[in-house]
Amino acid sequence: MCGIVGFVSASTPDVDHLITLRDRLTHRGPDQHGHWLNETVALGHRRLSILDTSDAAKQPLTSQNDRWVLVYNGEVYNFKHLSNELSHITWHTQSDTEVLLEAIAHWGVHEASKKLRGIFAFAAYDKIDNRLYLVRDPVGVKPLYYGFHQNNFYFASQLNALPCQPDNTAFDRSSIHSFLRYRYIPGPATVYQGFQKLTPGSIAEIDCSAHTAKPELKTYWDLAAVATTHPVASREAEPADTLDALLHQVIEEQLVSDVPIGAFLSGGIDSSLVCAIAAQHTSTPLRTFSIGFEDAALDEAPAAAAIAKHLGTDHTQLYVSHQDLLDTVQKLPALCDEPFADASILPTLLVSRLAAEHVTVVLSGDGGDELFWGYTRYATTARLWHSLRAWPTGLRRLAAGILAAPWVQNLGHPIQGLALGGRTGSLDQKFKAASEFMWAPDAPTLYDLLVSHWRSPEEILSTPWEEKGDSIYSQVDHWTRSQPLWSMMANQDFLSYLPDDILTKVDRASMNVSLEARVPLLDQRVVEFAAQLPPSNKAQPTDSAKVFRQKVLLKQLLSRYVPEALTDRPKAGFGVPMDTWLRGPLREWAEDLLAQEKLDWVFDPGPVRQYWTAHLDGRVDNSARLWDVLMLQNWRYNRS
Repeated sequence: MCGIVGFVSASTPDVDHLITLRDRLTHRGPDQHGHWLNETVALGHRRLSILDTSDAAKQPLTSQNDRWVLVYNGEVYNFKHLSNELSHITWHTQSDTEVLLEAIAHWGVHEASKKLRGIFAFAAYDKIDNRLYLVRDPVGVKPLYYGFHQNNFYFASQLNALPCQPDNTAFDRSSIHSFLRYRYIPGPATVYQGFQKLTPGSIAEIDCSAHTAKPELKTYWDLAAVATTHPVASREAEPADTLDALLHQVIEEQLVSDVPIGAFLSGGIDSSLVCAIAAQHTSTPLRTFSIGFEDAALDEAPAAAAIAKHLGTDHTQLYVSHQDLLDTVQKLPALCDEPFADASILPTLLVSRLAAEHVTVVLSGDGGDELFWGYTRYATTARLWHSLRAWPTGLRRLAAGILAAPWVQNLGHPIQGLALGGRTGSLDQKFKAASEFMWAPDAPTLYDLLVSHWRSPEEILSTPWEEKGDSIYSQVDHWTRSQPLWSMMANQDFLSYLPDDILTKVDRASMNVSLEARVPLLDQRVVEFAAQLPPSNKAQPTDSAKVFRQKVLLKQLLSRYVPEALTDRPKAGFGVPMDTWLRGPLREWAEDLLAQEKLDWVFDPGPVRQYWTAHLDGRVDNSARLWDVLMLQNWRYNRS
């Protein structure tokens, strides 16, 4: 993997400025660096050498016809196939970079992008037409940001390589509103005004002769087209057989590397399946990595070790303490270049550090929950909506009004441990949540409420606040909302939660330690196969109709490689005792960040302090919501 950066300027680009921005990405590419400039365009690159580690594959790279210049982050797994199609080319390297560049020179950016199978973000400059093209892979595995600063157009792999860092205070207030709802900022927005994420599967075309002109955006791959126009997968062969063969092909391609390669093994369905197939394509035992936790209820290390033993992998595991996690909290602002509150980034960083001590590339099992409907919240939404829609609208409104009434909200004592929507808290919080769910006019709105942390962020924010309404969850006319319930939830997560939370977490954690993470389950061919499957291959109701079997096809396939006795268990997931941490070892840190003078940049300090005081008093567990506020505050004051 690598880091790319560049800009289009009205005047001759400053090479020192380019190098300064480029070297902010050294962690993404510690092995090599390079830059290229002309009178308008500047391109910079930091390289983590994976294929052809020689200087011949150093970037920026210029095409053999001298028309195109490329900076590229990622891997094109079908580069050997493409090189065979480009039989007229005499190759000077053994890298996928050169194949990608010559594919662009031969077919053009748009057609070449359609042929790629991999994870990538790249910038290709056409010297003849004086046009710059930015391209991001279909799923959004690799990041790419762009925008304007002082009338110059910039792009980079991370926001921290753009001139919006570190002293810019032109924050996008709507994005902060969205962050408090979802724990991440849904694309295409970013935390900074004037900068945005390139949407997965998209191309941004920039006319470099008019450097202030807005980029022209085009889509070359779209989940909607795949999910709504492709036929259902053929039933001539068993779907498990088809998926098995496909994953063998994909994983064999992704094991190609000129540096050591391994895999994350958590003990869950997805990583176990990836490791099981990968182990059959390595001449020596596959290196696998996992971490364990002190809390036995959260610890999946024994299960991972048992699966590793069955598969015969060379397994390394590390037990981490609460102190290890606490120490990692302090490093998050430097790791995340915009606010990010998914606490599972902590173990992801720790397991990445462990793997980076032994290998340079790892396979990861991300994507299975979105493609094969594995999240428990899907079943929760289905059950709740099944119950709610049976109530007449008028009765639901009456019940919601009663539950939202102040005298009901003030009833009783805080009762910990009552669960609704997967959260714990006091009785008044449960009444409030139930009243919000009762009002949901449809299933998509109910799902939006269930995935929201702060369902009404304006409660703690200074005014005026308005959400843009351009996130995938709030687009009432988006095609996903017309899909059947389970498809709607999974597709929305695929388009937003997956690239902007899950894949962002994996990218930042792995690249922070110069480790390349590959995601076989998110290969475009696997995604398209999953999109064509009948729903029954993903989730099935049991006899009770209130309990669902999820990830049906993945479990069926995994049983061919790993005994069900090793995998048939509830997934523990990741959790930390945040409630006690905030009252104990993190209290001083949190108190500093929640000081009134630090809150008033965007918050109304009064309500935030009330949540904090109630938590400290032990009256209620506000840790989940307070963590969101603290991650925003931590990023705001400690990111430089």
